[in-house]
Amino acid sequence: MKSLIDQLDQEHNLSQSQLTTLLQNITPELSEYLFEKARATSQNYFGNAIYTRGLIEFTNYCKNDCYYCGIRKSNSNAIRYRLTKEQILSCCKQGHELGFRTFVLQGGEDGFFTDEKMVDIISSIKKAFPDCAITLSIGEKSYDSYQKFYNAGADRYLLRHETATDSHYASLHPKNLLLSTRKQCLQDLKEIGYQVGTGFMVGSPYQTIENLVADLQFIKEFSPHMIGIGPFIPHKDTQFASEPAGTLELTLFLIGVLRLLLPNALIPATTALGTIDPTGREKGILAGANVVMPNLSPTSVRKNYSLYDNKICTGDEAAECRLCLEKRMNKIGYYLSSERGDFQPII
Repeated sequence: MKSLIDQLDQEHNLSQSQLTTLLQNITPELSEYLFEKARATSQNYFGNAIYTRGLIEFTNYCKNDCYYCGIRKSNSNAIRYRLTKEQILSCCKQGHELGFRTFVLQGGEDGFFTDEKMVDIISSIKKAFPDCAITLSIGEKSYDSYQKFYNAGADRYLLRHETATDSHYASLHPKNLLLSTRKQCLQDLKEIGYQVGTGFMVGSPYQTIENLVADLQFIKEFSPHMIGIGPFIPHKDTQFASEPAGTLELTLFLIGVLRLLLPNALIPATTALGTIDPTGREKGILAGANVVMPNLSPTSVRKNYSLYDNKICTGDEAAECRLCLEKRMNKIGYYLSSERGDFQPII
């Protein structure tokens, strides 16, 4: 198995059958071998710098009914909220003072935030903080909408494909949501000029090794600038409430594989990792990740942005969150960078 990791390290690719074999034979020893290679690759491109993204969860209204999501339209127990433009700018101001140079506006697919409103918010942030990057994570939109946001100053867009297998996608979403639509959105974003991020859940209901291999192959082929993966964590108000969560071990292994597949990609150690293990984010960095996303949302609403149960850091102020993460990263030999942390192509 180590020979497969060596090949992946050298060639940045494996065949479908080789990836399948690798995922079928994970052991603690093999994982450590992979993580050593992935860490070395990450440090080769980024040194010991960990890029920070200030996360602003500005609305938990959503028109969709994805079966795994706590803010799905039909969850009548969700306490809904929307931040005003002024509140969003206030989050950015606080984040800027704390050293953040990327803001991530994340929310459900909320029709209240029309293209006109989003353009106003994006351009206002860009005007107030011209040295900062703006990342959007607001779901499936038209090409025209994506173009408007880009013209207003948005730099990056996160849109997880969730699973690259049509039948698996259908088991996680209602019939009106299609994998083909999501893939088209990703192509549109790339064509427009965004730095594009995609990714998937690890351990989602009905997921097989074949599904995961398809995910890895899709990501290799699409070649996104950012890759966000995290363990599936059930939410009590969904039909998957009693399903088991994805494991730390498999998530970390896949982070390592992705680092070797796309050596210069920006890969976060997600909040979900920190939720299933107290040192999950540190372990993510040591498996090859190089980004963290502390929360800048007002503490009054954080608990309500509940995609899954038991999410961490819902009560910490933004400054506490950043200081805590800084200490955690320092402890394992890394530091939080105040740079924008844009994607750098391999020359």
